[in-house]
Amino acid sequence: MDNWEDMKIVAEQWSKQGIEFVQQIPPPQLYAAIAVLLLATIWLFSICLFRRTKFNTVLLSGLSGSGKTMLFYQLRDGSSHQGAVTSMEPNEGTFVLHYENIKKGKVKPVHLVDVPGHSRLRSKLEEYLPRAAAIVFVVDALEFLPNIRSASEYLYDILTNASVVKNKTPVLLCCNKTDKITAHTKDFIRKQMEKEIEKLRCSRTAVSTADITNDFTLGVEGEVFSFSHCHNKVTVAEASGLTGEIDQVQEFIREHVKP
Repeated sequence: MDNWEDMKIVAEQWSKQGIEFVQQIPPPQLYAAIAVLLLATIWLFSICLFRRTKFNTVLLSGLSGSGKTMLFYQLRDGSSHQGAVTSMEPNEGTFVLHYENIKKGKVKPVHLVDVPGHSRLRSKLEEYLPRAAAIVFVVDALEFLPNIRSASEYLYDILTNASVVKNKTPVLLCCNKTDKITAHTKDFIRKQMEKEIEKLRCSRTAVSTADITNDFTLGVEGEVFSFSHCHNKVTVAEASGLTGEIDQVQEFIREHVKP
């Protein structure tokens, strides 16, 4: 009790000294200090607000035909949209994930963007990367081997992008269409893509030590490339947009866009 009284006395003394000090400051300087404090507060508030609105965007990227658009519809409304649904323009929407519609209470909507996979349209991805909370890179597990080079080059470009590296944007390597018997496993896909990216890393470094097409280099010097060497976290999961087996994708999204 005595300690509490002592603390009150000390607080009152500091308060009195503070008031006396402020009263000694000339009014113009006092007003200027208050103005600076208000501006700093507004600036910090604006940054916090920008970050809150910025980091609810999740990008679906990958080659054309990998099943990105089908995953988009499964996440949005639980529909499979069977057939060819290749996009020439980004599919974009802000919504509560379909499986969360039955949940009670407030759930934070996700801004989901399905970026076209055609090589001539990938520049669209650049517009969204700076405000991405996470990236789902979709690979066709059925037609993986014929497309391994193209898919690895695309993923390499994402992993060395300045915004992805600086923001440490997490990436999910989503092996889609794994409901098919002939689909490759996620472990096989991960290992083969690591090998392919290692080849790319070596060939591009040999051409130029300052590769003008990429902002950063990948891997650890003297070691064979592994996704664990990336500046950001890269995880691997299996999914099927056709059957709706997308639990791992949903968990990844909610891990980085909190409800």
